[in-house]
Amino acid sequence: MRAGDTCSTCSWEEARGRDLHPPQGGQGEASARGTAMEGDCLSCVKYLMFVFNFLIFLGGSFLLGVGVWVLVDPTGFREIVAANPLLFTGVYIVLAMGGMLFLLGFLGCCGAIRENKCLLLFFFMLILLIFLAELAAAILAFIFREHLTREYFTKELKRHYQGYNNTDVFTSTWNAIMNTFDCCGVNSPEDFKESLFKDINPDDTVPVACCQRPSQPGDMAHLTKEQCLSGSMMFRNNKGCYSAVVDYFELYIYVAGASAIVVLTIELFAMVFAMCLFRGIQ
Repeated sequence: MRAGDTCSTCSWEEARGRDLHPPQGGQGEASARGTAMEGDCLSCVKYLMFVFNFLIFLGGSFLLGVGVWVLVDPTGFREIVAANPLLFTGVYIVLAMGGMLFLLGFLGCCGAIRENKCLLLFFFMLILLIFLAELAAAILAFIFREHLTREYFTKELKRHYQGYNNTDVFTSTWNAIMNTFDCCGVNSPEDFKESLFKDINPDDTVPVACCQRPSQPGDMAHLTKEQCLSGSMMFRNNKGCYSAVVDYFELYIYVAGASAIVVLTIELFAMVFAMCLFRGIQ
């Protein structure tokens, strides 16, 4: 073969090679842009998860504060809770949930910043369990809501309240409630008719806890007490304790309900972000 023919053949093969294998610069740039976008998304998810876990941390702190406040509150809320075993148990549930959320918020923030897959998976499983437990508690509260009605408290008052037996927990609790909120009975002083209190104290219309407290002690105070016990409406508290307590804690009840909804929403988003970050970490 002649030299000219050899050069022509080589040139044709080089041109064909260029057609079959075009430059890779475009694909490399596209891949780099995709990697950069994935990195930005991962960084965004990481910081969003940090924010949501910080909110969970604050929510846990709030629940812990509410639980401790209920247990040490000097204005009588502790006595109200103690009057119903369901509410008393609920306080410790709130404390336990607050402690768990406090710890999980801290762990979630650490897992997000350090991008630790084991910590993120552990966080996801625990917060899922707490989320399900809170849903179960809400369902149980709805099912047993009849234990918080006027009728339930009235029936329990008529059946168990003794009046002057301070060694009985139920009686001393109700005396503390009536003294704290200046109220009488669940609905009104009429609740003590046909009750255990009336059977034990047939001469008294209402217990001493229902009587108005005079500003000055002495003979007038004794006279006021006697008139109150005999049934005089002028010297006793005529408002029912159910209305008094609901009016006092109405704002707190709405705040607690709204806070519970917010906490559940934050937990749901935190689980989503935790799983996204877990899948995105290489």
